[in-house]
Amino acid sequence: MKKMIIASTSTIYGGSYLEYLLPTLKSLFSDVKTILFIPYARPSGISYDAYTNIAKEAFQKIGIEIEGIHGYKNPIEAIQNAEGIFTGGGNTFELVNQLYKNDILETLKKVLENGTPYLGTSAGSNICGVNMKNTNDMPIVYPPSFKTLGCIPFNINAHYLDPIEGTKHMGETRETRIKEFHVFNETAVLGLREGSWLEVIGETITLKGNYTARLFEKDKKPVELGIGEISI
Repeated sequence: MKKMIIASTSTIYGGSYLEYLLPTLKSLFSDVKTILFIPYARPSGISYDAYTNIAKEAFQKIGIEIEGIHGYKNPIEAIQNAEGIFTGGGNTFELVNQLYKNDILETLKKVLENGTPYLGTSAGSNICGVNMKNTNDMPIVYPPSFKTLGCIPFNINAHYLDPIEGTKHMGETRETRIKEFHVFNETAVLGLREGSWLEVIGETITLKGNYTARLFEKDKKPVELGIGEISI
């Protein structure tokens, strides 16, 4: 049975890394002493070690140790033996590229479906959907496929932003980009605002946090989903 937290972001304004999620993570990882951290997304291009240390500092606050997957000779075995798993944010293209390069995507999917507790933030949440096509990131590398875990039956657009009233910015909105996606794709997209997350227990998906989420489906008007169980 899946046990997952899929969060839009690791850090909200005015808070430290993962601070707003710590009570939720303490419950998710209640039986876990050590979490396997996947730092492949490398935010701002930082090293795997530097990124892992950031995660370590956060989880020390709830008495859980962090070990980076890059420290293991066999990443497949590391996934299989993990008590809990956390994939951090950064660049989704590079994250997915490394998941394929290390041949761990299918193994990760299997252990999550069998109940290994999982936290994903930003890019680590994008990979939970059907594919990574709704990431906001620059395509800095070319992964072998855009197919991702498919642990939820839709895609995530993390850090979802609403149009700012009165802005002079003439660039495209997130809603515009998602509408472009639906010209060629059928997959539903959930715009997940910072400060909100999805809790996945088995096949039940519940929106939690401080904000509604915006659901986009092909040939339908976008709708706001309130806090609570969602069905897509």
